[in-house]
Amino acid sequence: MNKITLCLCIFISCEVSFSQSDIIKINKDPKIDTLIRLKKEVQGSLSNLKIQIFSGKRDEAKELILTHIKNSYPGNNIELVYETPNYKVWVGNFFTQLQADKKLLLIKKKYPEAFIFRPKVKNNEVDLNTID
Repeated sequence: MNKITLCLCIFISCEVSFSQSDIIKINKDPKIDTLIRLKKEVQGSLSNLKIQIFSGKRDEAKELILTHIKNSYPGNNIELVYETPNYKVWVGNFFTQLQADKKLLLIKKKYPEAFIFRPKVKNNEVDLNTID
C-alpha cells in the first residue's frame, strides 16, 4: 500500500512540475460566428411557447394590456390576438418549457387562469402600437 501511495505522490509531483503553461489559445473558424448569428435569427422568428393571460372582450383585453401587463412584464413579448369569438392576451415567446414554467409561476400569482400553450399559426394578430 505504501509503495502505491509513494508512486502516486511522485507521479503527481512530476505532473505538476512538468505541466503546460496557463495560456490557452483557441483557433476558431470565422464561420462559427456566422452560424451563431444565423441560429439567433432563426430562434427569434420562432414562436414556441406562450402564456395566455386573458380571453374575452376586446375592450377588456385592451384595458388589461394598457394598465397592467405592459407595466408588470416589461421586456416580454405581449400580443393581442383575435380568435373567434374572443380576444386573447398572450405573453412571452419561450423556447424551452423551463423558461415558460418559471414565468408562469410569476404570472399565476396575479392571473390564476393563465396557462402555457404552443400556438398553431400566427394570424389575426392585432398590432399593439395601434391600440388607443
